[in-house]
Amino acid sequence: MFIRSIISFIALPGIVALIIPPVIAYFDPWNKNPWPPGMFVMLIGAIVLFWCVRDFYVLGKGTLAPWDPPKNLVVLGLYRFVRNPMYVGVLLLVLGWSIYFCSPVLIAYLFILAVAFHIRVIKNEEPWLKAQFASQWELYQKKVSRWLPRIVPWKNGS
Repeated sequence: MFIRSIISFIALPGIVALIIPPVIAYFDPWNKNPWPPGMFVMLIGAIVLFWCVRDFYVLGKGTLAPWDPPKNLVVLGLYRFVRNPMYVGVLLLVLGWSIYFCSPVLIAYLFILAVAFHIRVIKNEEPWLKAQFASQWELYQKKVSRWLPRIVPWKNGS
């Protein structure tokens, strides 16, 4: 399963957040000289993303890929604060690239990704989670916001 986790990471957020942004920046006629603070934002995004991939593997007993989803609902780690921290991590990575390259085209890409993620979550992921994890999902989704992090981490049952 570890190899499947690595493959799904490379195939999904790896391409979207690590390969496509520098390619877009390379072809962006408006990008400027690199601005190093963007690297700090990228680092935060990478930490969030790797933490979530680890939680899917260890706690969820699955991967982030739709073809190999977790067997358990992941409600620990960063998922105690927000329901979609993995997507937040990807968006932070892309924001970091945007800042680093001072690229307006990457900012547009960031907004397109955010809208696409929101639609995917509402249309695909949440109905699947509700069908798969029923009452556990119902409680969790009532207590933890889709996108805005809680200040106090949620504890299962509170």
